[in-house]
Amino acid sequence: MGNTYLWLKTIHLLGVVLFLGNIIITGWWKVMADRTGNPQIIAFAQRQVTLTDFVFTAGGAALLLAAGLSNVVVHGMDVFQIRWLSWGFWLFNVSGLIWVFILIPVQIRQARMARGFADGGEIPPEYWLMSRQWQIWGTIATLLPLMNLYWMVFKPA
Repeated sequence: MGNTYLWLKTIHLLGVVLFLGNIIITGWWKVMADRTGNPQIIAFAQRQVTLTDFVFTAGGAALLLAAGLSNVVVHGMDVFQIRWLSWGFWLFNVSGLIWVFILIPVQIRQARMARGFADGGEIPPEYWLMSRQWQIWGTIATLLPLMNLYWMVFKPA
């Protein structure tokens, strides 16, 4: 069991690094690209944010969820009875719901718009409105899993 725990924990931590690292870095790059006001830079960054979210955010989330739940099952823990696990589970899921139902649809719409202004065209006002929504909801969806660091490291009873 010891080796299984350590391997699953390693995979879980790799997922955490990919997941948290990507949501923080893509948020930074998108905000910085938008601040330039340059349609070509914004279009390029928007494509990359959408692509890296599918590859690294979703990939990292899948790794950390699969390895975390596997460790729970292997060690007979009850996610809903152990407070730190329960908090971690719900914070992760709420963040995921925000990504799936708000952020990803916004990103896809923005990526489609960006194709229209990638060659230097004018950025429509709707793009800027969606960017603001993405920043607000993205901040919330990033803070929730960051709060998980507390629950997963300190494991308060």
